[in-house]
Amino acid sequence: MNLPNKLTVFRIILVPIMIFVWLFPYEQFNFMFYEFNFGPVSLSSLNIVVLVIFALASITDMLDGMIARKYNMITTFGKFADPIADKLLVNTTLIIMVSKHLIPVLPVVIMLGRDIIVDGCRMIASKNGVVVAAGYLGKLKTVSQMITIILVLLNNLPFELYGIPMASIVLWFATLTSVMGGYSYFIQLKDYIFESK
Repeated sequence: MNLPNKLTVFRIILVPIMIFVWLFPYEQFNFMFYEFNFGPVSLSSLNIVVLVIFALASITDMLDGMIARKYNMITTFGKFADPIADKLLVNTTLIIMVSKHLIPVLPVVIMLGRDIIVDGCRMIASKNGVVVAAGYLGKLKTVSQMITIILVLLNNLPFELYGIPMASIVLWFATLTSVMGGYSYFIQLKDYIFESK
């Protein structure tokens, strides 16, 4: 297994670690996280810890692609595993945010639905020997989702101080690019989807 693939696997491993850190019942053990105050906005040190884990995972996403392209280490495993690792990281985090009432459920449902449809299209294509790597819109969607998550974990700082709902703006932008990217996948693979044998 080459370095980019190891980074992808490492990103997958970080997902359950992040979930454990974020959802552990600290109150039952009388453990309280320090709250930082920025004017009217407070920020828990737990959010910062989760943000560090998420940022580390996000950096591996950037590095594995750069290394794979620069040193010609692109593999079939990487083409499949990299988007799966991204979805595990991002979608898990978004679902937790919905459960904590930090973001609305509708855009997350739309993006999860899009991912299910795209994965179905990719499976149909793979049965025909076609491997579809993540496209530009898919990468833009993932980056937008990651920026959204970072902003939510930061309680929309520094934009919250100026009354700008930047986290919500980027979330809906990610939703739009998600739908557009899904449509692009469908158009690319429609011949395989509607193929009759």
